[in-house]
Amino acid sequence: MLDVRFDPTHSGPLRGLRVLDLSRLVAGNMLSLQLADFGAEVIKVEDPDGGDTLRQWRERGPNHPEGVPVWWKVYARNKKSLAIDLRSEPGRAALRTLAAGAQVLIESFRPGTLEKMGLAPEALLALNPKLVIVRLTGWGQTGPYHQQPGFGSLVEAMSGFAAKNGAPEAPPMLPNMALADMVAGLYGAFAVAAAVREVETNGGAGQVIDLSLLEPLLSIMGPDAAAHHVSGQVPARTGNRTSITAPRNIYRTKGGDWVALSASTQGMTERLLRAIGRAELIDDPRFRTNADRLAHVDALDAVVGGFIGERTLEENLAFFREREVTVGPVYHIGQIVADPHVVARGIVVRAPDADTGALPMHAVVPRLSRTPGGLARPAPRLGEHTLELLRGAGLSEAAIQALIDQKLIAP
Repeated sequence: MLDVRFDPTHSGPLRGLRVLDLSRLVAGNMLSLQLADFGAEVIKVEDPDGGDTLRQWRERGPNHPEGVPVWWKVYARNKKSLAIDLRSEPGRAALRTLAAGAQVLIESFRPGTLEKMGLAPEALLALNPKLVIVRLTGWGQTGPYHQQPGFGSLVEAMSGFAAKNGAPEAPPMLPNMALADMVAGLYGAFAVAAAVREVETNGGAGQVIDLSLLEPLLSIMGPDAAAHHVSGQVPARTGNRTSITAPRNIYRTKGGDWVALSASTQGMTERLLRAIGRAELIDDPRFRTNADRLAHVDALDAVVGGFIGERTLEENLAFFREREVTVGPVYHIGQIVADPHVVARGIVVRAPDADTGALPMHAVVPRLSRTPGGLARPAPRLGEHTLELLRGAGLSEAAIQALIDQKLIAP
């Protein structure tokens, strides 16, 4: 694993972009991470009493009985922390001062909360007409559900993901990761880039981005709505198979490991059947076309799985890779971080960490040839940059001391 150092002098293509991130949990942090990794100055605006909830998500181990906030350390890297009480008017006044000099503001409150705080988009845009405001919620700013809580698990259920995920005989299955949040964060980063370009290149004004968790996840579900309209059928749960192409599955190897195989073109299927010594099946009426193979997928999987089951994982990988058949190992995280390709490309890096000495995390993606992203600073302590940022915004020492005296900031 590649060891890296945080380089505070690193400057990416988004240098000069100031982002105020008022969000909590995963989606907003995923969004602002993309911007921070490429040089934006992302300021996490946190409650002095505990900060972002991600700080509380801790991983415990033999050497760390109190737990390490790994979510925070990974998704808050490259960011600054301003701990200020926005429930107070002095705190909100300080935020307005910061917003006047920012290009982006991200929030994930329930619809209407900003308005109650006196920070409605209209007021912020009056203060800073070029500000891009991201409003991140479960269901959006409008519609019958807009006031309902919207955690990602609910969205993953309602989007159709859970209904088509899992084995045919099993219940619908939610992902064991923050899928809806992650997808929304990526969509949000693109939306910010588009809106900032409108301001900077096209001479436009700022605007509000209404970003729900539901719509991004629904958009990556494939053409399910169109398929349902045409066929009248709902997608079936197919486990590791797919209703689109066959063969596509995971297969158990000799020794108990697993490989994934996808022969999603006619040419690849024919190459696979020749490789395993079953070229005669290419013209078998059960397997001649993709539609034929889908109709007889049990028989096809028995042929492919039988061949794979007679060989170890290493033997299968070597055999199929030599013949350019599309297979890959089913890894757990301990295996993927040690994979020679992952190591050679530095896909996972190990960065200095105050709690663990060195902490693995994903490298910056994607890779830009001329102005790549990088690691400038570790995830901040709560309020680590409060005084620096307030002074930089022009607040007087007396005003800052008043905030300290009232316990409205964590310096």
